[in-house]
Amino acid sequence: MTESTAALVRLAAALARDDRDMLGDAMTRAADAAPRVQAEEVLLQSFLFLGYPATLRALALWRDRVGGPPAAVAPADEERADWRARGEQVCAAVYGEAYERLRQNIAALHPDIERWMLEEGYGKVLGRPGLGLRERELCIVALLAGMPAAGRQLHSHLRGALNVGASADDVDEAMALAAEIHPAETVAPALRLWAGVRARWLRRGQAEDGA
Repeated sequence: MTESTAALVRLAAALARDDRDMLGDAMTRAADAAPRVQAEEVLLQSFLFLGYPATLRALALWRDRVGGPPAAVAPADEERADWRARGEQVCAAVYGEAYERLRQNIAALHPDIERWMLEEGYGKVLGRPGLGLRERELCIVALLAGMPAAGRQLHSHLRGALNVGASADDVDEAMALAAEIHPAETVAPALRLWAGVRARWLRRGQAEDGA
């Protein structure tokens, strides 16, 4: 993992921790190590997991710390139809062979949630330019590692990071960075979850190599 990506992952982890000083320090590191547009994409995508209030507070702190105008990267005239097509593509890349099952399961909860997931979550937000999908997924797992109630989402995005090109070592490093930010008792279940996902992923790779 590059120094730039590590700084972004640390920033994502700090977003899920209710510690203004720690978040401010992570912002300073990210501003020094990574392009501003990438750091702002990490901040923007956090609303999918933390909600608007937390993201607005984080953006306000970012402006105080870093200053300057926002780094807008998405065309203002993008059509919702573009979000849908892009969302389907990005979601399929993240979920791989589980994609169709995911859509069926979410639609069974409520069809509007399935539509919002594709259009808003994966199309409008995670499919934006400005930050690669591999880096987005590594940031997401570091953020979710600090949210014990989000275990199912963490499992999906751990696999998602691997599906979109992150190595097991990349995810190891992302989880280690998360463990530096989150309290040990908070991150412990996430580390155990990753150990299981990692073992299954590596066994699958070995089986494919031996086929």
